[in-house]
Amino acid sequence: MRTLLVVLVLLSAAALNACGGAAESPPGTRATTPTGTMVPVTPMSPADGLWGRTFVSTSVTGTTIPGNGPLEVGFPERGQIAMFAGCNRGVGSVNLSGGVVRTGPIATTQMACAGELADADSWMIDLFAAEPEWTLTEDGVLILSSPGVTITLESKVAADPDRPVVGTTWVVDTLISPDAITMSAALDTAAPNLTITPDDRVTGSTGCGRLSGTAHVGDDTITFGRLSTTQLTCPTDVAEVAQSVMHVLNGEVTYSVSGGAMRLIGPDGFGLGLRGE
Repeated sequence: MRTLLVVLVLLSAAALNACGGAAESPPGTRATTPTGTMVPVTPMSPADGLWGRTFVSTSVTGTTIPGNGPLEVGFPERGQIAMFAGCNRGVGSVNLSGGVVRTGPIATTQMACAGELADADSWMIDLFAAEPEWTLTEDGVLILSSPGVTITLESKVAADPDRPVVGTTWVVDTLISPDAITMSAALDTAAPNLTITPDDRVTGSTGCGRLSGTAHVGDDTITFGRLSTTQLTCPTDVAEVAQSVMHVLNGEVTYSVSGGAMRLIGPDGFGLGLRGE
């Protein structure tokens, strides 16, 4: 009996010491591993809900986006931001502490954009230069607000899922060269388009006649075979659009899809911007 009492006393003392040790570390600051080692735990930050996600604007109150956007804001990794308002893409460092977006210098691509899109970059840079406040709602909606503008953005995956390359009708809305992105009335009128089917066939329009042939879709490339086209008499500017389209749809091109938009870029840097319908 004496031996049993001694054992119980020792066990009770050990339990009290363990409880006392746990009480010395505030919850959420340290954790115990299976081996009994105490390790620090980093507290959750409100910004943790943004890292690794991309958002796309669904509404803008105040100063609207030139060319109507939408605005894309991504946080590819902790401390990094990416942005796009319709013309050039920007990237930089970011600090989200205190509910404010504070970016470092923004580096952008150097494409020349025509029409209203020419002012999209200035709008985007000015927005972040103003250090907008940010809020992430419980249902995952990101709100950016600064004097004169409030932007509501939803997760891109939910708001604008990527269209499938195969089976979607893609309409050309921009012509891309190594140093410029061009939109024009002739392009809008011509409305070149293409549809790729599961059996590696492609049909559509150059904007100045029908096209048909083969197209094989890979992981990030599309290989166009020899395409047949009808020969129509078209206005000069529309015929030039058709020539630009056929120049790109030749052999292997790289493609990227972002929501309802696709880009095709040939090995010489010329390409097409297309929208899915």
